[in-house]
Amino acid sequence: WAGICVSEKLPKNGDFILAYRDPSGAALEPSMVIDTKDKSLVTESDVKKLIRDAKERRIPVGIIVARDESQLRQLDRERRWGQEDSVWILRTTRHWLPRDLEVLKPVFERMRVEGPNFLQRNSALAEEVRRTLVDLDEVEKELKKAAKAIDTASVLTIKYRSRLQTLCDNRVEDRA
Repeated sequence: WAGICVSEKLPKNGDFILAYRDPSGAALEPSMVIDTKDKSLVTESDVKKLIRDAKERRIPVGIIVARDESQLRQLDRERRWGQEDSVWILRTTRHWLPRDLEVLKPVFERMRVEGPNFLQRNSALAEEVRRTLVDLDEVEKELKKAAKAIDTASVLTIKYRSRLQTLCDNRVEDRA
């Protein structure tokens, strides 16, 4: 993953450690604890465990990665980024993770320079990040709807073109 450093599977305290890389390939702060979830629903105890794991490792950011959006509770989808018990938590999916990390990259760069408390001092920015992630999810849903509409229109175009071709061919045969 270009620009990203991912640790080997951790024996405990989360599944992986993720960090951005500098040009030399060295991991940059802030590190992030990644906890992947492959169960039917992410629970509050999963979030609490992630917070505990991040605190034990003194890592300011924890990320819960669900297999897909259906595993996230409504609360998780509405508040995908926020601070809980001094740890910044991102609730995401495998599909959303690359996009979310790209969106959050400037925030992580500021955290590196100003420390993890940077967002606490800038609550309006933290709230804007939260809204941005929710808005991007909505844009993605609309894009899926648009893609489906385009596919449907393409199928119908082929169907009607074939139908008209058949009618035209039959009309030519009627004259013969």
